[in-house]
Amino acid sequence: MASARERADACLSFWRNPLRSIPILTGLLGGSFNPAHGGHRRVTLFAAEALGLDEVWWLVSPGNPLKPRAGMAPLAARLRSAHQQARRAPIIPTAIEQQLGTRFTVDTLAKLTRRYPKRRFVWLMGADNLAELHRWKDWRRIARTMPIAVIARPGYDARAMTSPAMVWLRRYRVSSASIRKRGQWSAPALVLLRFDPDHRSATAIRRANAGWAEDILGTGSDIAQRKATVRDRLTFRSIRSEEVA
Repeated sequence: MASARERADACLSFWRNPLRSIPILTGLLGGSFNPAHGGHRRVTLFAAEALGLDEVWWLVSPGNPLKPRAGMAPLAARLRSAHQQARRAPIIPTAIEQQLGTRFTVDTLAKLTRRYPKRRFVWLMGADNLAELHRWKDWRRIARTMPIAVIARPGYDARAMTSPAMVWLRRYRVSSASIRKRGQWSAPALVLLRFDPDHRSATAIRRANAGWAEDILGTGSDIAQRKATVRDRLTFRSIRSEEVA
C-alpha cells in the first residue's frame, strides 16, 4: 500500500497535468485534534471509502471560536499527534488555517477553494457538529460552498436531526453514490453516513494522560521546548512547539 506522501505526490502530479479531467476529490475534516486518536483515523477512512475520496485533509485548528482555550495543547503537539495517526493512510494533517489567517470555517473554505481550484472538496463533520452548525458563522454559505457529509456519532443523532441547520439542509440530501460520481453534483448537498460507533475521545485521553503534549514533543527542558518543531505536510511550514494559536 502506498504511503500518504506517495499518494499526495501522485495527486499533485495529476493536478499539475493540464490534461487531467477528473478532479481530485478531497475531504476536509476540521477540529482541534487535542490530541488526534484512532477514532479520527477510523471515521476518516470510513468516509473516504464511502464517498470515493482521493484523500482527506485534517485541518488542525489554531483555535476554535466555539471552544475554550483552557486545556488546549500547543499547535505543534496537536499536529504531531495527527501525523502519528495518519501514517500509511491517504490523510494529510495540516495547520494551513494558521497560514491562511482564518479562524472561522466559512473563511477557511472560501480561501481553500480559491487556492486549490483543481480540487473538489467535501466537508466532513460529526453529527455533534451538525447539531451546532446553526451557531457557526455564515453556516448557509458553508453549505453552498461544498457538499457536507455528516457521520453519525453516538448520543448526538437526535439533536442533529432536529437542529435548525438540518431543517434547512434536509431538502438537499443526496446519496453517497452521487458524490462518488465527482463532477455530477453541486452544493448545497447533504450526505448522511452511518457506521459502527467509536467511543474513543480526546477528552478521555487527556484525562488519562495530562502530559501527553509534552510527551509527544519530547520537551523535557526549556531548551528542548524552544527547539521542538513539527513540519506541516501540506504547506511544508515548520510549526514551533510554543505556538498555541
